[in-house]
Amino acid sequence: MGILMLVYILIFIIFALVAYAVLQIKLFGMNVKDFWSFIEANQMLDKLYRFAKQYERMSPQEQIIYLSEAEKIFKAFDSVPNELWEEEYDKYREVLSKYKDIKMLRWASTSNKSG
Repeated sequence: MGILMLVYILIFIIFALVAYAVLQIKLFGMNVKDFWSFIEANQMLDKLYRFAKQYERMSPQEQIIYLSEAEKIFKAFDSVPNELWEEEYDKYREVLSKYKDIKMLRWASTSNKSG
């Protein structure tokens, strides 16, 4: 009987913590879906940051994948307040810089081919 009561109390505490987290997200003016997208994008930001640091030259296919994933990150980060990701700003800026470099490189290569 005592173990069952303990399990119920632990389940209640877990639900209370989840409800509190959702309440905090709502009070911050965000949707839970946007916050979850931000968490996933933050994980991808770390991967793209390491990738941008390691590879100076990417194949065209790698460039397309990088651009696509970076755009998802930018969209997710735009949907949450800036204060939430201040500590990730340097990584964000590095990924954005590499994104711009790839865009310019791809634009220049298509301009040279057509002109």
